[in-house]
Amino acid sequence: MSILEEILDANHRFIKELPDEYIDYCPWTSKMPKRQLAIFTCMDTRLVDFLEPALGIRRGEAKVIKNAGNSVTGPFEATIRSLVVSIFELGVKEIFVIGHMDCGIANATSKGLTRKMLDRGISPDAIKMVEKELGDWLDHFHHPIDNVEEVVNKIFTNPLIPKDVPVHGLMFNPQTGEVKIVVNGYRI
Repeated sequence: MSILEEILDANHRFIKELPDEYIDYCPWTSKMPKRQLAIFTCMDTRLVDFLEPALGIRRGEAKVIKNAGNSVTGPFEATIRSLVVSIFELGVKEIFVIGHMDCGIANATSKGLTRKMLDRGISPDAIKMVEKELGDWLDHFHHPIDNVEEVVNKIFTNPLIPKDVPVHGLMFNPQTGEVKIVVNGYRI
């Protein structure tokens, strides 16, 4: 069975026996996050079904944005665009940047990733197009806590983010679920 077939099979079983927690919640009621917050975090698989429950966040309460290494690389890249929409269209009033311990991006390099891309047939010309951004991103990220501080600063100082929106920085332990404050956005 292919991965696609496994996913579709799981979906058919899921909708046949839809858990009460999904039946009781009416997703068509509102697309607005009930707790008026946005979480920007990493795409690490260890955070799935763990981070939100560890924070007491339930379905429908927060906008969750993810990318590799919870990184912001430019003034209007996808994360900033998502936050702008979250704030101005969906009522978000606070932002939480959540990094995690043992992040795989901390050990990655642009040179290593480029080598793997070339080995899989990606054109050198295509890599040339993103070479600078790739280096700025991967070769700069070595410490997840420093990254959280930098991302909080990039979001808070972005001219498209209102100054009345607190931007918090947290670190998550993917083994224990513990969260620690890196930046208290109320104090900025």
